[in-house]
Amino acid sequence: MGGLFDGTPWERPVTCAECGRPLEACRCPRDARGDLKRPQDQPARVHRERRSGGKTVTVVSGIDSVATDLEALLKELKSCLGAGGTVKDGRIEIQGDHRDRVAAILREKGYPAKAAGG
Repeated sequence: MGGLFDGTPWERPVTCAECGRPLEACRCPRDARGDLKRPQDQPARVHRERRSGGKTVTVVSGIDSVATDLEALLKELKSCLGAGGTVKDGRIEIQGDHRDRVAAILREKGYPAKAAGG
């Protein structure tokens, strides 16, 4: 990919509008189309689900799995809550009922998180 003014004395690489780095070196979160996807642009929904056997699971949905490292976010949530969990089908699942605490942690990280359901 050529830069702006490709082949002229003013040639410079195309840069990211957010961080100012060349696009090849940019680490800003982007979705599958390449559009910038910051945490405040990803409305997270946190709700409870009851599984067979009476177990309760806290589920976080609405976060773009391409723009966000869900595994790293899950690891941080698990360590804050002292619970197990997994990433399944682009959703974070955490063992136990931690809906309000997860929503608060996500809001601290910049996600507009809401507790959904009853």
